[in-house]
Amino acid sequence: MRIARIKLADDETHFAIVEPQGYRLLEKPPFESIVPGTRLVHREDARLLAPTEPRQIVAIGLNYREHAAESGSPLPDAPVVFVKTPNAVIGPRTPIVLPAMAPDEVDYECELVVVIGRCAAAVSESEALDYVLGYTCGNDVSARDCQLRHDKQWARGKCFDTFAPLGPWIETDLDPNRLRIQTILNGEILQDSNTANMIFTCRQLVSYISRCMTLFPGSVIMTGTPRGVGFARRPPRFLKPGDTVTVEIEGIGALTNPVTAASLS
Repeated sequence: MRIARIKLADDETHFAIVEPQGYRLLEKPPFESIVPGTRLVHREDARLLAPTEPRQIVAIGLNYREHAAESGSPLPDAPVVFVKTPNAVIGPRTPIVLPAMAPDEVDYECELVVVIGRCAAAVSESEALDYVLGYTCGNDVSARDCQLRHDKQWARGKCFDTFAPLGPWIETDLDPNRLRIQTILNGEILQDSNTANMIFTCRQLVSYISRCMTLFPGSVIMTGTPRGVGFARRPPRFLKPGDTVTVEIEGIGALTNPVTAASLS
C-alpha cells in the first residue's frame, strides 16, 4: 500500500491511499489506523507533499562500506547518529534552495527512509520492524563546506531550509533489505547501489535508536547514503541552480526536486 500526503486546491491537507485512479482520502492519519474513506481525488487536483511531518529526523552517517571508503573514514563499530531539523523537510517538486551563506558546496545523498508508525522505546531487533509504518525516499542534502571545514560538526551543514526532501509517498509493503537505490542528476546516474550493502540494517537501526531516544509516530530515520556523493568525486560535483536531482528506490518510486539559488533580499 502507498500512503501519500496531499494538498488540495482549497489548501486542505489529507493523507490518502495512492490508487490507479487517484488518491483515496483516509478518515484519519495512518499513524492511528488506516481507514479508507469514500472520497477519491484525481491526481491533477492534488499536490504531493512530504509524506510525513516528522517530529524527529534521525540520520545515519557512513552506513555503506564504499561510502565510508570514499570519505576516508573507517567502518563504524556502531551506527553514527546525527539529526536534521524539521524546517529542512520538503516534498516532491519543491525546490532545494542553495543557502545564501553557503551556496557553493551543496551535495546530494540518496537514502532509504524509515517512517515510524507507533511509539518505539527500547525495542528489540526482533520486534523493531513492527514499529515501522513503511519506507520512503529521502535526500540528505548537505553543505559540505559548513560540515567538513568551517564548523567541524554537522548541524548547520545538514539543517538549512529545504535540505531534507522526502517522498513521493510511504510504501508499507516492502522488504527494505535488498533495494536498488540511485541518485540521478540532470539525467546522469551518480549513485547506484543496493540497500543490501548497508552496514546496519533497518531493523538494527530502529532498535539501536529506540534505545537512545523514544521514536514518535511519523518520525523518520534516514539510513545513510552509498558511494558516489559529490564531494568525493574528482573533480567534486555539487548542486547548482537549474539542476534537477532525483532519488529513486526500487519498490517505492522517485523523488524529484529542482535546485534553485536563494533569492536576494
